Amino acid sequence: MIEAIFAYEFLQNAFLSGAIIGMIAPLLGAFIVVRRLSLIADALSHVTLSGIAAGLLLGQTYPVFAAVNPLYFGMAFSVGGSLLIERLRGVYTHYQELAIPIMMSGGIGIGVIFISLADGFNTDLFSYLFGSVSAVSRDDLYAVLGISALVLLTVFLLYKELFILSFDEEYAKASGIPAKLIHFIFIILTALVIAVSMRIVGVLLVSALMTLPVAAAMRMAKGFKQTIGLSVLFGEIAVLCGLVSAFYLNLAPGGTIVVTSIVILLAVLLWKRIKN
Repeated sequence: MIEAIFAYEFLQNAFLSGAIIGMIAPLLGAFIVVRRLSLIADALSHVTLSGIAAGLLLGQTYPVFAAVNPLYFGMAFSVGGSLLIERLRGVYTHYQELAIPIMMSGGIGIGVIFISLADGFNTDLFSYLFGSVSAVSRDDLYAVLGISALVLLTVFLLYKELFILSFDEEYAKASGIPAKLIHFIFIILTALVIAVSMRIVGVLLVSALMTLPVAAAMRMAKGFKQTIGLSVLFGEIAVLCGLVSAFYLNLAPGGTIVVTSIVILLAVLLWKRIKN
């Protein structure tokens, strides 16, 4: 396996991208879970699918778009969807959770229309749905590296503000923290991370990578920083084990990564039960 990674560029791209995503997805996921916004990843992943389908359709229809990576269309749609969710949360002040199913439904509907116009599913779209070891390009890797740098820098600089906002938004506002601006930055970063995770985990499973490692970590950790650390550790184990399994068994990596995450969660729950 190690020799194959050094020999083939697509495996280098897949494993490097996977290792980075295994770190930044649970990192943001810890804040998302604490803020009770776990389903936002599902909503944005479906919006991203619409963008990718639109990119593939444009590439089929207009040759000038054929050279543009559909991932960038997905990123644009995901960011736009995150902003619309925030707008809807402001409209439905007392029922803010409505924003997520509204956006999820819209994303699925628009995606189905674009897929139908593109004459149904093709190999490229299938790889975005369930992930693919061989489909990760060097361009995808560069996108993952750029966004991961933004995520790590933002969390490093705004950790205290994000922590306070996650646990007590009213206190954060009363303390003079620019809550709207920080939440705006956070939601855009979440949208970008979801978009770049598509090639590895797939549209239908990306939310699991942001929540399952956090769910396991919360049963073991004694504080929020420890939760983040364990979430990243479990996320890395799930991604790397999932990619190795997908390579040897010729499976879609999204499924193997999620199943590995579930096994980790069950192991932690069993360990906790035995310990108690």
